[in-house]
Amino acid sequence: MNRMQTREVVRAYHDAYCRGDVQAASAQLADSFHFSSPMMAFDTPQQHVAALARFVPFITGVDLISELYGEGEATLIYDLHTSLPASTQRSAEHFRVSRGRISSIVIIFDATPWHPIIKAAADIRGPLEVADQHPPVSDDELSGGRARDKT
Repeated sequence: MNRMQTREVVRAYHDAYCRGDVQAASAQLADSFHFSSPMMAFDTPQQHVAALARFVPFITGVDLISELYGEGEATLIYDLHTSLPASTQRSAEHFRVSRGRISSIVIIFDATPWHPIIKAAADIRGPLEVADQHPPVSDDELSGGRARDKT
């Protein structure tokens, strides 16, 4: 993938994620996908989408600081603003893009402000294991009905 194609895919995902459009963000993820952050890791797009759906309601804004694009990879640095006590999270997010879809995301941020939030959530719901506590999103839900249309 050239730089412009990589940028189109990554920005489509990032912009959708930041505006709370989980379905549009998920459309940019490859079937073979890996996500890791200081707090969690996922090996399927369905697990990541379940986590996004739980998190995006708390996003209040984003300030993009830098965007760097290469052939099949990108790095975004931004301040993510939330309504949670952690408030603003400076993040560096690295993407790998293959065949027009995001195959991996590694996000780096200081997770320390999130520890009390995760503990409180665990006290309410049990351990915050999004992938284990939520059924996977179906291919039909990920595709916005397109998977159903192919049959």
